[in-house]
Amino acid sequence: MKVGIIGAGSMGSGIAQVASQSGHEVVLFDTNEEQLLKAKVQLAKIMARLVEKEKIDRATADGIESRIVYISDMKGFAGAGLIIEAIIENLEIKKSVFKQLEGIVDDNCILASNTSSLSIASIAAACEKSDRVIGIHFFNPAPLMPLVEIIPAVQTSEATTNSARALIDSWKKVTVLAKDTPGFIVNRVARPFYGEALKIYEEGIADFATIDWAMTTLGGFRMGPFTLMDYIGNDINYTVTETVFAAFYYDGRYRPSFTQKRHSEAGWLGRKSGRGYYNYAEGAEVIQPNEDKVVGEVILNRILVLLINEAIDAVFLNIASAKDVDLAMTKGVNYPKGLLAWGNEIGLEYVLNQLDTLYDAYRDEKYRASVLLRRMVAQKETFDL
Repeated sequence: MKVGIIGAGSMGSGIAQVASQSGHEVVLFDTNEEQLLKAKVQLAKIMARLVEKEKIDRATADGIESRIVYISDMKGFAGAGLIIEAIIENLEIKKSVFKQLEGIVDDNCILASNTSSLSIASIAAACEKSDRVIGIHFFNPAPLMPLVEIIPAVQTSEATTNSARALIDSWKKVTVLAKDTPGFIVNRVARPFYGEALKIYEEGIADFATIDWAMTTLGGFRMGPFTLMDYIGNDINYTVTETVFAAFYYDGRYRPSFTQKRHSEAGWLGRKSGRGYYNYAEGAEVIQPNEDKVVGEVILNRILVLLINEAIDAVFLNIASAKDVDLAMTKGVNYPKGLLAWGNEIGLEYVLNQLDTLYDAYRDEKYRASVLLRRMVAQKETFDL
C-alpha cells in the first residue's frame, strides 16, 4: 500500500520512517522545500546511526530511505491507500487540507489525523465521505514510542476503524481504541501530572526540583513533571492544557496554571529556548531537591491519586477499556505502572479517602472523585486487568 504523510516536521518524518520500515512506498508532503530537505538529511543520519550500531544492515537502511519520496504537490498522493496528516494543531487548517485531499485520492483511501487533542468529528465533517476519516495518534518520537491511539469519529465506519487498526498493528505498534473526546486517553489522563505539580509549587509546598525528585525517586516515573514540561516545551504543553480545559466546558479538573502561562509568555519554553523551569545555560547552577521523604510522599500521593481518579473516570465515561487505559499510560508516556493496576495495589478505598480529604480541604472540583470509584469502593470491587 502507498502511504502518504502530510507534514515533514519531526512527527511526520518519524511516521514516514515507521511506514517505510514496514515496507510501504511512502510519499512525504510539505509546502516548505527546506523542511523536506531537512527531513531527508535527518533520516539519512538516523539510518547511518542504526547501521553503525549494527541494528540494521546498509542494504536495509538504503531500502528504507529509497521508499520515501519527498513532494511539495499534494497530487503526488494519488493512488495512496492511507494518508496521515501531522501538521499544526489548527482545526480550520486541518479541515481545509482534508477537503483538498478528497479531490486527489480514491474513495477507498483512509484519511487520518495525528492530532493530539482536536475533534476527529469536526475534521471528518469537512469531507463528503466522512466515514473514511479517523484519528491515528502517534507519540514522539514515532519510530521509538510503541503506542498509537486509534480514534474513530461518530461518522467513522467500522470497516475504516478495523482496517486502520490492523494496518498500524502490522507496523509493530501497540494500538488502543479511544473515544473521540478531548485529549483522547493519554493527554486527558496525564493532565494532573502537570496540573497538580504546578499547584503544589504555587502553594509553596515544594520547588520544581523537589517535586521532580519525589515523582522520580519515590514514584518511579522516568521524568518529573517540570523536567518533562521543559522537554515538551511550555508553549506546547500549556496550549494542550488550555485546549482540553476549553473543550471540557471549563471543567475545573483541567484548569491551566498561571505559573506555566507566565513561563510561556516570558519565552522560558524549556530545553529548546535554553531556559524553562530549569536553566539549561552552560555553567548554570543545578538546583538540588529537598530529599525529605515525608514531604516527598505528600507530593507523590497528591499527584498519584488524581492520576488514578482520572484514569478511572476515563473508564466510567467509556473513553477506553480499563486494559487500554493502562496500556496507553505505560506504552505512551512510560508510566512505571498502569494507573488502574496502581489503584488496585494501593487500594481504591485509600484513593477515595485521599481525594475526599483534599476536596474537604479545598472545596475544588478538581478533587471530585469519579462516580465509578465511589461505586467500586462501596461494592468492594477492583479492576480486572
